[in-house]
Amino acid sequence: MSTNLPEINLTGRKVLVTGGARGLGEAFARALVDAGASVAISDVLHARGEALAGELGPRAFYVPMDLSDAVAIQSGVAAAAHHMDGLDGLINNGAITNSGGKAMADIAVATWDKVMAVNVRGTWLTTVAAQPHLAASGQGRVVNLASDTALWGAANLMAYVASKGAVMAMTHSMARELGPQGITVNAIAPGLTLVEATEYVPQARHDHYRNGRAIQRPQVPEDLTSAVLFLLSRGSGYITGQVLPINGGFVMQ
Repeated sequence: MSTNLPEINLTGRKVLVTGGARGLGEAFARALVDAGASVAISDVLHARGEALAGELGPRAFYVPMDLSDAVAIQSGVAAAAHHMDGLDGLINNGAITNSGGKAMADIAVATWDKVMAVNVRGTWLTTVAAQPHLAASGQGRVVNLASDTALWGAANLMAYVASKGAVMAMTHSMARELGPQGITVNAIAPGLTLVEATEYVPQARHDHYRNGRAIQRPQVPEDLTSAVLFLLSRGSGYITGQVLPINGGFVMQ
């Protein structure tokens, strides 16, 4: 399959990607640089993040950020905005699963709290920290990473599914609140995508997705990047508060 992207020009745009050191975050960072943007890659995987930034060249740099730590979020967003002299876009990609394959009765309270702290509270606090910079841009864009698991009700994944349902709800509320500042907020809801973080998923779940898709092939990161680039572009300025499932037609709205 070709990985060539549509020509979306983001020259001069400044974007922060959380969880950007690997997987979908890495794919977004690469696509952004290819589209002309400057990119701050944040993560807790410091060596991988620094190596990726070095590979991508002078328009990419790494900033440490632990999404479960409110202070680290503030300092990470501030460092990104300082380094790039502002922020035009934010991709709230960083997340953890931690509940995969477990019945809801078997999920520890500590696991639930950790998933919510990273996926929900981290998304909220990162957006709050970025808000003044995005408002100053005049064309601020936020793209949240949800999941289609919250649309079809995936079993044995309760903490993650609940967190991504919350991200969808926050997307609607954020869009209302930040719209008057010229900031759009949208979310994408990917299906099961072939990345390092989904290697634990049993083959039966992969088969369930593939057999239920209108487009019956595995989903790869490049299936998501074009939509994200568009939602970060100036041309998406009248689209906000939307959740876009990108899953080959497994879930249709």
